[in-house]
Amino acid sequence: MLEHAITGLLLVVAVIHLVPVSGFLGSRQLSALYGIDVGNPDLEILMRHRAVLFGIVGAFFVYSAFVPALQPIAFAGATLSLLSFFYLAFAVGRYGPAIRKIVIGDVVAAACLIAAIALYLMKDET
Repeated sequence: MLEHAITGLLLVVAVIHLVPVSGFLGSRQLSALYGIDVGNPDLEILMRHRAVLFGIVGAFFVYSAFVPALQPIAFAGATLSLLSFFYLAFAVGRYGPAIRKIVIGDVVAAACLIAAIALYLMKDET
């Protein structure tokens, strides 16, 4: 029972991390995701590569959802990913509506992550 809940929660975290993958397809998708003009080729390359990296991270979270031995690594990776984004969003501030949506999505991911970690720790105590 706890294992299924952990799997489901990690899958939510994974899906939220997989959303940016569509940005790999081009500047139009990046603009839709982030509400920014990606007219500069250097920025487009960096942002499209970022989309691939999120795909790799998200795919690992999906895989770890079904492999309990990998879940602590996924918990650590997701925690670092979310905390670094929250830090940047609040340290820089003045972000627009598109980034606000990402912040909200990451709050959902963080809540799911905290719940998954708590359940994982409870599972080990039984």
